[in-house]
Amino acid sequence: MAVDPVCHMEVEPESAAGVSQHQGSTYYFCSPGCKRSFDADPDRYLNPQPAESKPARPMLLDLSM
Repeated sequence: MAVDPVCHMEVEPESAAGVSQHQGSTYYFCSPGCKRSFDADPDRYLNPQPAESKPARPMLLDLSM
């Protein structure tokens, strides 16, 4: 079983909707759309950047009760 690097679904290599080679490794995809996304920018999926942390919004309490 392989894992689609775009959507992280498990994919049977024998029935994958797409296959790509990148830097000597083979990647399998659940759909043609995931393959297109990967082929356009493999590093985005292989080396994801951590999400920017946003400051927490203050919680407003209704004290009128």
